[in-house]
Amino acid sequence: MAAATRVPVHIVTGFLGSGKTTLIHSLVEQKPVDEKWAILVNEFGQIGIDQAMFDQHDDVVVKGLPGGCLCCQLAFVLQAALVNLLARNKPDRVIIEPSGLGHPAGLLDLLRGEAFQDVVAVQDIIATLDPRRLDEARVRQHDTFQDQLAMADAIAITMGDQASAEQHERAQQYIAELWPPRKWVHRTEHSTLPLSLLLHSGQPSASHASIQTAIPDAHSHLAIAPSLEGSFFDAPPQLNQPQQKTASSLGYTSTGLRWHPAERFDLDHLAAYLTKLPATARVKGIFHTTHGWKRLNRANGALSVESSAWRQDSRLEVITPENDADSHTQLLAALRTPSALTSH
Repeated sequence: MAAATRVPVHIVTGFLGSGKTTLIHSLVEQKPVDEKWAILVNEFGQIGIDQAMFDQHDDVVVKGLPGGCLCCQLAFVLQAALVNLLARNKPDRVIIEPSGLGHPAGLLDLLRGEAFQDVVAVQDIIATLDPRRLDEARVRQHDTFQDQLAMADAIAITMGDQASAEQHERAQQYIAELWPPRKWVHRTEHSTLPLSLLLHSGQPSASHASIQTAIPDAHSHLAIAPSLEGSFFDAPPQLNQPQQKTASSLGYTSTGLRWHPAERFDLDHLAAYLTKLPATARVKGIFHTTHGWKRLNRANGALSVESSAWRQDSRLEVITPENDADSHTQLLAALRTPSALTSH
């Protein structure tokens, strides 16, 4: 297939809590009205929450792949999911957000391999960097953190308003030592990345005109399965019987929980509880609360609360370093007595 007819695929990588999803939100808000986008989100946890963090748009299709790393364990699932997106939704552009603990090398190999070489055009890899993470030896020395930045074509410095001048200077020095030099380094304002940096990256923009005929020929052995999201769209748990899933890998542990949508959480108690979790805990959740449905996001100790259009269930994902068992003990203890946080 000619390069001009291939669908551009953008990869937004970055370590846990570095603002990838928020950055993609900012890009969606700037999307050209004549383009249809597809966003494929992988996350480390088993429950799957990132897809619910996106509001619904007719011209933006969001698919979630919980439970692992696109770059390592889920290559076949990713391939099948991408085939589904391209064949069914015919997007003009695809954005892939790997897990914060995902290494982008395997993802690149798949996208540039024989299965997709005539179908998609991989654009510049954009890595997000929170300058404050360079102060943490555990993160700074993590192989995945280093590799994500080393493989990136460009770097978006996020959380800029929360970092000190010294932290920004250190981030710039760290980036300056990367070789070869990055195509661009942009310090975002309020986690907003100018759309021009995305649209003008990598290869020329593509049309999806011939994708409908190309996909069945190239991937006729792959069924277009509607259940690729796994547990994300399962029936909700029973009342007072939250579903829990735990997994550990790459030095981190994820605990995910889901509740029946009729269970309502006291927002003040819930926010206070999540704030008390250790600063090392990465927390994302969507809850039916006493103040309506709310999206809660906590990174580096700071908690934000926003309204959410999600109504299917309440769900929470907490990711901590494996040797930080106290946060999970505290989490599970509170959830064994949900009446402390919920009201019916």
